[in-house]
Amino acid sequence: MTAGPKIKICGVTLADDAAHVAASGADYIGLNFWPRSKRYLEPERGALIASAARGAGAVQVVGVFVDASVDEITAVASEVRLDIIQLHGAEDAHQVANIVVATQRPVWKSIAVGTAADVDHLDAWPVDALLLDTPSVGKGGSGKSFDWSLAAAAVHANPRCRLMLAGGLDPTNVTRAIAEVAPWGVDVASGVEAGPGVKDAAKVTAFVAAVRGQSR
Repeated sequence: MTAGPKIKICGVTLADDAAHVAASGADYIGLNFWPRSKRYLEPERGALIASAARGAGAVQVVGVFVDASVDEITAVASEVRLDIIQLHGAEDAHQVANIVVATQRPVWKSIAVGTAADVDHLDAWPVDALLLDTPSVGKGGSGKSFDWSLAAAAVHANPRCRLMLAGGLDPTNVTRAIAEVAPWGVDVASGVEAGPGVKDAAKVTAFVAAVRGQSR
């Protein structure tokens, strides 16, 4: 077990990248199953990417969905053998609860944070963790940060919630983000890429090292 914030590297689309992410010591690898994403994976390919990751390290595979049906999510979760479901759309608490029951897996919900009102009543979500992200048309992966003071306030107000910080993180700013927000975990996609869905191995290594250094 590693100390400090959990690390999720999201939007992986290549087997070699998946293996490197797992070997680097990341806790979670994110695979995107939203067809409109620049990092979209067909479920069959997702299964290959997940297998490559699991073969290289002790990493859990997170499937990212946007307003998908319960049946679609359940089918992909089974085919890819997902460990965790991440919902990145307009799903409400009732829909989330149904997905928890149907998939029998931990569910994370992404919250787009633009104002203080967006982080009210976070403890009402029936989820294992909440991902605080920058509002974007692309549903994450924008490379832009939001006001970290809102995230810090949410962490302070919800000590029992697992809150993961996303949006605009990279190897150069993640240490400061952790110091300011004290999140349960950090999530990165574009901040460790050479291009959409193509990870930069050196940036992945540097990101993990920066987070682990912060935890000491």
